[in-house]
Amino acid sequence: MNRRLLHTPEGVRDLYGDKCSDRTWVKNMVCNQMKLFGYGEIDTPTFEFFDVFAEEISDNSARELYKFFDQDGMTMVLRPDFTPSVARCASKYFLEDDEPVRLCYSGKTFLNTHSLQGKLKESTEIGAELMNDGSIYADAEMIALLVEAISATGLNDFKVSIGDADYYYGICEEAGIDFDTEEEIREELVDRNTFAADRIMEEAEVSSKYRELIKNVSTCIGNINVLNEAGKLVDNKRSTAAINHLKELYKVLCNYGIEEYISFDLGMLSKFNYYTGVMFGAYTYGVGDAIAKGGRYDNLLERFGKSAPSIGFKINLDDLMNALYRQNIKLPVHNDPVVIEYTNDTFENALNKAKELRAEGKRVILKGANQYE
Repeated sequence: MNRRLLHTPEGVRDLYGDKCSDRTWVKNMVCNQMKLFGYGEIDTPTFEFFDVFAEEISDNSARELYKFFDQDGMTMVLRPDFTPSVARCASKYFLEDDEPVRLCYSGKTFLNTHSLQGKLKESTEIGAELMNDGSIYADAEMIALLVEAISATGLNDFKVSIGDADYYYGICEEAGIDFDTEEEIREELVDRNTFAADRIMEEAEVSSKYRELIKNVSTCIGNINVLNEAGKLVDNKRSTAAINHLKELYKVLCNYGIEEYISFDLGMLSKFNYYTGVMFGAYTYGVGDAIAKGGRYDNLLERFGKSAPSIGFKINLDDLMNALYRQNIKLPVHNDPVVIEYTNDTFENALNKAKELRAEGKRVILKGANQYE
């Protein structure tokens, strides 16, 4: 027998039994919180035209996409990220007026890469997007929703770290760094590789002053006090505005009563080009990466014909489940189904009993007396 008939490809897996049931329960708890905040469900295609994602990712990241051609020779990709798909859909069907649009989703994303250090190539994401609202209250609502969604699963030992990409972009603009060089630097800083980022800046003849400022971005991590310290290091308008925005955002988050979950990280950047301004991620122990990531993308919808400030986040269900298991968070017990045996003579009575129990919400298996002998 061909062994490949029984095994999954690298980076994907089968899920069954309690682990599958646990995921369904956790996903429902997260989605219910989104609905309580007024978010409506949306379902976008598993694959899209390559053009939907092409401008939002770097050339290096584009090579990690699963690409294929349809019968007309058009380049398609399995979605690596939900946000551009939701933006495309919202631009087509929503945003006819100035009212905010709240959407949530869940589904699979795909990345074909060998540098994931054991991570899956097929991941399940649950996310929310708030469009047509550029206010600080929209930023706070998104972060508060993320805190409530994670807490609803029973996980309470986590932090949401907040940054603002404009702090970094302001320094790059002041330094006169061109787009392509900035993108190379950012790709290294996303992985906190300041040595590689410094080498790129040195080759681009960036002055030592700005090289130090940009490298320092990765170390600006901590509580609200780190914003005061970071603010003293810059005097350009874009970076200063980012610091002031984060300070005001913190005040609103305190109104939500979630300040215990909040920290700041000005080195939080993304390889996706569409993020502008506030970015955030949720971190906990037992997982090597963020269990959720999000941020503002005020310019993305312009690509699809509608200009609308927007912000969103996505929770990686696989990483969230790992955190719940490794921290021994108690999840609901999945009771074994009731088994009712029957013979040819007793089938009708057994079936009626099964119907009664199922109407009560119980799981029931009808088993023929000789069915498994």
